[in-house]
Amino acid sequence: MIKSKKTLNKLSASQKELLTKKISQAGRILIVTHQNPDGDAIGSSMGLFHALKETGKDSYVIVPNDFPSFLKWMPASDQILVYEKNKELVQDLFKDNPLVFFLDFNELSRTGKLKNLIEGSPIFSILIDHHPDPVNFSDIILSDTNMSSTAEMIYRFVEELLGRESINQSSAECIFAGIMTDTGSFSYNSSNPETYAVLSALLTFGIDKDSIYSLVYDNFSEDRMKLLGYCLDQKMIVMKEYQTAYISLTNEEKKKYNFQAGDSEGFVNYPLSVSGINCSVFFMENGKKVKISFRSKGDFPVNTLASKYFQGGGHKNASGGESDLPIEKAIEHFKEILPGFIEEFNHGKLH
Repeated sequence: MIKSKKTLNKLSASQKELLTKKISQAGRILIVTHQNPDGDAIGSSMGLFHALKETGKDSYVIVPNDFPSFLKWMPASDQILVYEKNKELVQDLFKDNPLVFFLDFNELSRTGKLKNLIEGSPIFSILIDHHPDPVNFSDIILSDTNMSSTAEMIYRFVEELLGRESINQSSAECIFAGIMTDTGSFSYNSSNPETYAVLSALLTFGIDKDSIYSLVYDNFSEDRMKLLGYCLDQKMIVMKEYQTAYISLTNEEKKKYNFQAGDSEGFVNYPLSVSGINCSVFFMENGKKVKISFRSKGDFPVNTLASKYFQGGGHKNASGGESDLPIEKAIEHFKEILPGFIEEFNHGKLH
């Protein structure tokens, strides 16, 4: 796999020509997103899928593991190939030099068990992503941290490369859902007027934004709602002196509430509703590791916190990481480093 030497937030004329040719000549196009896929991952992938289908291209969306049930309303989402369940088929699809789109992640490790297959396959690839500091693992890297979401980038990419006529209602619905979920229903990462120009354009395809909102946010199981209540009542710890709150969830607690993929989506945002809280953290056991989600308000850089101490990164106000420590130790570590981190931030040593 050729590695890109330059990260771009806009395609050059020569790259547009190359990609147009690659798409036209491709016998098979694969769309791959990250493990534990969220609304932006699925929305951007399915948005591109429908646009490519509209142009007559043989396309497949591949995810490392299953995705939340509240995203399975998206048109043709039942055609998404989950690698954990379809290993042989996915392995066959990677043969014969397919064109591959990598969406919504900035390093190949985010594809989990797909990583080794990707690295060993003869492919030409393009990465489209809005997270900072992408690793050079693709032939072309289209990266723009000013975008609200990868879904917004996909709309612009499709309009520019495939033409507006390739966008149909199904594609528009998926892209809208991706933008909506990755901005917390337009409550963060959504102050760019151009984002609303894209949203306005999407509405012209006949989508019902109110219905999409309901399908995503009013489509949870009874167990998930009880789990949320338990987390807020029993597991939320508020540290007012640090303007921080955190929630933790163990494997045993997940089992008690019949936890399904995506059930904890959005839990990390709730503590930010507490007056005076500017930083929220959610710790969740995920097998033998601890998955950690960070959210913040204003200029507090949780991406720096995640990358410096928890093997992660992301956006200034929305990031993720993980720990190999037991969950109690991971929380202790967080509480130990937090005062010093806040002090550095207050003295202007962090950005």
